[in-house]
Amino acid sequence: MPSAKNVLGGPLKTCSTDPLTGFYRNGCCDTGPDDEGLHTICCQVTAAFLAHQRDIGNDLSTPFPAYGFPGLKPGDRWCVCITRWKQSLEAGVACPVILEATHIHALEFVDLEDLQRHAVALNPGA
Repeated sequence: MPSAKNVLGGPLKTCSTDPLTGFYRNGCCDTGPDDEGLHTICCQVTAAFLAHQRDIGNDLSTPFPAYGFPGLKPGDRWCVCITRWKQSLEAGVACPVILEATHIHALEFVDLEDLQRHAVALNPGA
């Protein structure tokens, strides 16, 4: 979806190709009518975030090869369901967010200010 916008109003950037993320497994946090989970937020997952997600029934650490899911480890970038990230935000364990790679649709669920408080650079050191 080349015309997709990020939460800053610019073009949606790639979140991760290793591991390959996105609902459409294209590296981007694109969304569409078939993405019921709204995988719109590009996160750099942490151990605390992964533990919280497992505790609320969203195990992101265990590989699920049938769905092309490698299982995540701290430091990986992944397009996370916005409602799941918000649950971690409310629990005080939100993981860092890459704003340029987070789909504008995420703003229907969370405030830009919350995202900005957890923002990290798309290309650290660049």
